[in-house]
Amino acid sequence: MTKSDSYAAPITEPLFDGDTGTFTLPLRQLLVKLLRGPYLDGSVDAAAWQLLLDQQQCISDYFAEIFLALSLDMDRKIAMLTPVQIEQVHTSPIAPRRPLKRDETLLALRLRLLLEQHSGSGSDAVISRAGMHEVLAEHRQATDRDDKRFAESCDAAITRLQALRLLTGTELENEFRISPALAMALPITNIQDIPRYIAAIDANDPAFNLSGDDTEGLAEQTPELVQE
Repeated sequence: MTKSDSYAAPITEPLFDGDTGTFTLPLRQLLVKLLRGPYLDGSVDAAAWQLLLDQQQCISDYFAEIFLALSLDMDRKIAMLTPVQIEQVHTSPIAPRRPLKRDETLLALRLRLLLEQHSGSGSDAVISRAGMHEVLAEHRQATDRDDKRFAESCDAAITRLQALRLLTGTELENEFRISPALAMALPITNIQDIPRYIAAIDANDPAFNLSGDDTEGLAEQTPELVQE
């Protein structure tokens, strides 16, 4: 039996009183990591990533039982769980996340563009807090004349993306790494469409949230990224 096989072999000793499970401790720990989310970064946790690859079918089967699909980006070494769409009762996500607000959505889309532009450079895509404030200033509504409130809104958007680990800290204060996971969180087929999505949000276009042909990419692929 290989080491990878041993991870999936039935356990011989229960891990706690009343334990009726069959998965080993490392495999159970990996399942918990994936459930806690929002994603697993294989470049940060190489052991967990390798175990995921070794036991991918077993893990996929487990999550399918609770209406979750395992999605992998092999190039970026990112794994995350995605709720499947079933029109039946009691099939909604176990822990649905709060939809992104307007500024959070705009910032995520702009960072997605930056991530794509940085692709293939061999280094991390980074942006400063001031840079993100400048990004959101380009989309500031004309009626918003309260500078203090606007700055707080920008910081709140940054904090939300940090909480989702789409932004991670660097060794420099107020400088952030744009996580490669953003490419999976926003799986937009045509990057060239992003400016159109941004323009629709700026214009408060209600069609942005529809699933017609011109908005299908964002409305269906990123159901959580909608305006509140």
